[in-house]
Amino acid sequence: MPQTSHAPDSLFVEFQTALIGRYSIDRELGRGGMGVVYLAREVHLDRLVAIKLLPPELAARSGLRERFLREAQLAAKLSHPNIIPIHAVNEADGFVYFVMAYVQGETLAQRVASRGPLSATDGIRLLREVAWALGYAHSQGLVHRDVKPDNILIEANTERALVADFGIAAAIGDSAGEIMCGTPEFMSPEQALGRDIDARSDLYSLGLTAFYALSGRLPFEGKTATEVLARQVTENAVPLSAVSKAVPRRLAQLVDWCLVKEPANRPASANALAEQLAVAVEQRRELPAALRAFVKRSGRMDGGGTILTLLCSVFTSGAAASIAGPIEGVAVLVGTLAVAPFAFALLAARRLMDLGFTHADLAPAFRTERESSREERSVQPGRVRIVAEWVLKRVARVSATVSAVLVPVAMLASSGEQLGVVGALILCGTVTMVSTLGYLGVLQLRRDVDIEFWSRAWTGGVGARAFSVARKWRGAKPLGQAMTHRATELSLSMAAEQLFESLPKASRDSLGDVPGLLQRLQHDAHQLRSRFDSLQEALRNAGGGASGDAYDTVGEERDAIHERLRTAVGALESIRLGLLRLHAGSLSLEALTTHLGHAADVSADVDRLIAAHEEVNAVLRSPRQLELTPV
Repeated sequence: MPQTSHAPDSLFVEFQTALIGRYSIDRELGRGGMGVVYLAREVHLDRLVAIKLLPPELAARSGLRERFLREAQLAAKLSHPNIIPIHAVNEADGFVYFVMAYVQGETLAQRVASRGPLSATDGIRLLREVAWALGYAHSQGLVHRDVKPDNILIEANTERALVADFGIAAAIGDSAGEIMCGTPEFMSPEQALGRDIDARSDLYSLGLTAFYALSGRLPFEGKTATEVLARQVTENAVPLSAVSKAVPRRLAQLVDWCLVKEPANRPASANALAEQLAVAVEQRRELPAALRAFVKRSGRMDGGGTILTLLCSVFTSGAAASIAGPIEGVAVLVGTLAVAPFAFALLAARRLMDLGFTHADLAPAFRTERESSREERSVQPGRVRIVAEWVLKRVARVSATVSAVLVPVAMLASSGEQLGVVGALILCGTVTMVSTLGYLGVLQLRRDVDIEFWSRAWTGGVGARAFSVARKWRGAKPLGQAMTHRATELSLSMAAEQLFESLPKASRDSLGDVPGLLQRLQHDAHQLRSRFDSLQEALRNAGGGASGDAYDTVGEERDAIHERLRTAVGALESIRLGLLRLHAGSLSLEALTTHLGHAADVSADVDRLIAAHEEVNAVLRSPRQLELTPV
């Protein structure tokens, strides 16, 4: 719980008097529109607790008092590792309150205020834990209604996220037409309009919370609560990726998905969102080792071979100059330095093709590395770095300008003055070189300049040309087997997304959220593949000669899953081929839209199938229930 404190007032004294013998109040932790929270010690069990008190002026309203008690009692039934448990709900001498576990730590709002935005890794972990908590509460018929950074606590020792204040939640659908609670900056459009709300309202609020946690900014602000609510209802949130470049693209897309105005177009459930967050993590980890090595090391000319090439170039040019003359020596040096980079690119491209990869694999690989690099650099201390970067940049600029001015001055100066001007030129040149190198070094702490340069080189014309020449060099030799465990669906999704992103902006806009559809299909295929493997393993353990109803049921389930897996992968392949044909001019945008609609239907069918087969999944978790009886 937050460690804020207020001096004891009359309410503190009166409430402590009412609780004497049961709870000893230590101090006030915080207060809001729906209550005051105190840190106290439960006398009988000798443990710290947090007590939330409904303000007396609100408790005097019988309808609100009864609602507060009813909702607190509902919340007390929740038992989840990411929800702060409620120990008791009571009335005493006109005071209405509930007692919950005390969590030593800080709120998410305090964490962001003190340390800045969360890293992507911490953000995904925290959001998954909150999504799990909300998913559990929703399954019990409760909507939180006030998901915000102040109601998410981060435990000090474990960094576990816990959701607080379910005491002001309401049973789903029992307050149509009322805005009972909520914070304007984190309120869903339907809640702001007083409409019926369900679990998807909490997902919108979670999206707003995630936006703030990952960027340190709110998507909707205003001078008054009314202005904020009006913007929540009428304006679309700016994409998270446009606000914070450090947030990985997949994670930003999930946050943006939660912030869709129409509830039906948000994630289907909090548990579904948690699964998508897990997929976002796995996708970053599934980048093949050969590609990781290429973008980090083997695709860059910064190793020992490059130094050796430079030394050989200097030695060769010197030898040529001594034998044939200085012009020939310079020609040899320039020619060597011009040919060496392309020779390196050609050899690197061929090695990668021998491992089973093509030029199309590079863009997703470099993008993943850039996202990881931005995430790592976003947590570096910034104040001294920013000042140093600013100073070095301007020193380099000024000294370079002075050097440029001194060059013609030195050429025009008289012999007596020339020595001093040349000395000044050398000094300015040295300052320019040192400050420029220093600036680049400090800049590297904020931006991975290397990865940006090599990404542009390899994904642009130079890289494409190198792979084209390498392909002709290899002749008819087939590509090697890719040294990776990536599934077919991941490969197809990566290739299709690269094709989509290379389309003109107008075409991308007309096709809609193709990356989101690819992500859903890839996730569907991943789930189906995992389920198929589990069923196959169960049948293998049961023995090939076993029989019985349970064995046959699992076998039929496996076959159905396998067929759906083929359908999902086929939908991904259809999108990829459609995009290829669109690039080739043999398919129209309208026809491709039809393919995309069919793929969306496939994804929806897979979701329904997975939901229908949860019972079989439960059987697999209990081996005793899978008793295969021989005939």
